[in-house]
Amino acid sequence: MLTRPDTTVVAARPDRRPTAIVIGGGFGGLAAAVRLGARGYRVTVLEKLDAPGGRAYVFRQDGFTFDGGPTIITAPFLFEELWTLCGKRMSDDVLLEPVSPFYRIRFDDGAVFAYSGDPDDMRAEVARFSPADVPGYERFMGLSEELCRKAFEELGDAPFSRFSDMVRVAPELLRLQGLRSVYGIVSKYIKDPRLRIVFSFHPLLIGGSPFSASAVYGLIPYLERRWGVHFARGGTGALVDGLVKLIRGQGGTIVFDADVAEILVRDGAATGVRLTTGETVDADIVVSNADAATTYHELLPETVSRKWSKQKVEKARHSMGLFVWYFGTKRRYEDVGHHTIMLGPRYKQLLKDIFARKRLANDFSMYLHRPTKADPSLAPQGCDAFYVLSPTPNLASGIDWRREAEPYRRTIEKRLSETLLPGLDKEIITSRMMTPLDFKTRLRAFQGSGFSLEPILTQSAWFRPHNQSENVKNLFLVGAGTHPGAGVPGVLSSARILDKIAPDASCFV
Repeated sequence: MLTRPDTTVVAARPDRRPTAIVIGGGFGGLAAAVRLGARGYRVTVLEKLDAPGGRAYVFRQDGFTFDGGPTIITAPFLFEELWTLCGKRMSDDVLLEPVSPFYRIRFDDGAVFAYSGDPDDMRAEVARFSPADVPGYERFMGLSEELCRKAFEELGDAPFSRFSDMVRVAPELLRLQGLRSVYGIVSKYIKDPRLRIVFSFHPLLIGGSPFSASAVYGLIPYLERRWGVHFARGGTGALVDGLVKLIRGQGGTIVFDADVAEILVRDGAATGVRLTTGETVDADIVVSNADAATTYHELLPETVSRKWSKQKVEKARHSMGLFVWYFGTKRRYEDVGHHTIMLGPRYKQLLKDIFARKRLANDFSMYLHRPTKADPSLAPQGCDAFYVLSPTPNLASGIDWRREAEPYRRTIEKRLSETLLPGLDKEIITSRMMTPLDFKTRLRAFQGSGFSLEPILTQSAWFRPHNQSENVKNLFLVGAGTHPGAGVPGVLSSARILDKIAPDASCFV
């Protein structure tokens, strides 16, 4: 029996609710736990790390607070729903603040595009780069709106359990040019090379190359315009803490340092888990927020047949890796925005190096996050906290990150010193890194990928690992590797799907 609860419970009478185990305390697992708790389950979340969050883990170091992973919050209503299910208001626990502009996209020559949700400002920015592309930009945003309404609002929380589910929506997705790539549809409407980059980079936020990700993911620009880009006061970790509070308020339990070795299966149904310590925990249903590829490749017994066999997992296309550098400076860089995307000298060829050639190039593009622009409390007084994320090949590349990490970090530091953060090398007072190797060892990400399976058409919707296991009864999947995919809205939507496919708690009474 599990003997490491995170809270002390005074039992007035036996808790006879059916039990659910959630493997992993990332956003998908925490959202799943809240939804199952609201439906009458007694939930236990088992988290491998020493604190919740998964990819949204929070590092605290030398007086600085660093969000480990997601820093861009869109579609906030998906979070608000979770508080509503518990009869509470999110604003009582977490304050979300809009960010504008959403990003500053900096080209290698120093030109900057201010990307926002204001239609007039965006038309002006497009016109500043290429006046002839304004009508095409408007038409592209019209398509993005259609894609968002169909693929996100209608299908984002619709389970694709049967092939007929895919057949039913295929004509509409084809009409919306789903067979093309994101870069392909952007190029149909926009001719300026730099603007094509501005409106096609979004698949990189969910682990895909703009040149191979299905045009369906062209929905993201409209999703951002409609619901905005937000920052959680206190960092993304404030949302994690708020969800943990909801789970505990429902009588759920979160256990840390609890590494699941195997999902237990009896008579074709999931019945609990075994931890690496040898302890076993029984449950009526099991929800895996572990990487979907890892779930099928490592956590199911060898004797269990599965559609996603080890061989299929190994042959699948997995998302790129991520090099993440967290650092704090002893001065503030007031001219630097909240979110900056810094592009290198190459675009298509760099992405080919990352996704196809799987080689660590000498040049790079990166995302720079400066949360202390909005919330100075995340660093000591007079200091700034930063986070740099650079897409890299995943571990299928064979890159030895034990050897390459520090030289790669120094190259990024040099580039930042030459551009946005002058004198950076003399200002850093704290630093830490995460590489694809850490994604594998800390987060059990297959091949150290940053976003699980790559979001190409043949690995989307029905073609992705299903939210309800095809072969094991009472086993469900949430998170980036299942439908609808990576990114905070996708992960939260995967938990939303549980309301439609997980058995009602009354079935076990």
